[in-house]
Amino acid sequence: MHVLMLFLDGVGIGVEDASVNPFFRASLPALRSMLDGEMLSLNNPELRNSISTSVALDATLGVEGLPQSGTGQTALFTGVNAPQLIGKHFGPYPYSTLRPLIKEKNIFRQLKESRRTPYFANAYPQKFFDYFDQRQTRLTVTTLSCSFVEMPLHTVDVLEKGRALSADITNAAWPRMGYNIPQIDPAEAGARLVRLAEEFDFVLFEYWRTDKAGHSEKLPDAVDALQLFDAMLQGILSNLNVNTTLLFITSDHGNIEDMSTKVHTRNPVPAILYGFRHHEVAEAMLKSPDLTVVTPTLCRFITETAAP
Repeated sequence: MHVLMLFLDGVGIGVEDASVNPFFRASLPALRSMLDGEMLSLNNPELRNSISTSVALDATLGVEGLPQSGTGQTALFTGVNAPQLIGKHFGPYPYSTLRPLIKEKNIFRQLKESRRTPYFANAYPQKFFDYFDQRQTRLTVTTLSCSFVEMPLHTVDVLEKGRALSADITNAAWPRMGYNIPQIDPAEAGARLVRLAEEFDFVLFEYWRTDKAGHSEKLPDAVDALQLFDAMLQGILSNLNVNTTLLFITSDHGNIEDMSTKVHTRNPVPAILYGFRHHEVAEAMLKSPDLTVVTPTLCRFITETAAP
């Protein structure tokens, strides 16, 4: 079983109101096709059809206050209730005392220990690596996880070879950083992720523009961020083999779904499953529908098949 996971930073399930929720203002044909023409909302948070299943996951994890990326992503990518562990939500980077947990329990390590092949698809410019070498106190859960299991973070060379993807999907930001890299079509970016998913057991792509747009309080920015993602999603759906691969879309906390505020929300986050065994995986997640269910569930289903 192959899993392609799209992690969208700061995406919750919101009200059905186009004046504040860009999911009801943007043109999102690919996402709607997955959801059989519908859209997730607080009145309709879970959807099931023949090709996909959507589950609402609690991001508050029993802790007061607004969920944050550091603790939310730790819970998401380790299966441990990080906010409860430290007694608060914390972010955007993981609390220092969570680093040993991330080192030992991150999803990449769990898969590697089960002889599976994880792959983090994001590419980074040289200035990131310069920062990484100087100080590692302000790194995301995903980049920390890679470093802890000695998984390479991809450089511009890997990006140019088509073996990674820019966080902005199309490479649009790279010329502004001094790189002579052509832009790619969002649909081709999606097809690239599918090719990687066919090669590895678990592929993760992280898209942070959704959270950035949510903090901006600018509805057009939020619409643009979602429509760009949807264009990439179309490239995935057009190429994905639903007989071998599960597409999984989720987030760490709410934000962009409520553009009336620039802060995070306490809304649930979506877990959208499409393709191979989507009903079974969703049913497993429904047994404990919060962020901590993701890593153990995905690892269990990925490792069910015989080791290579």
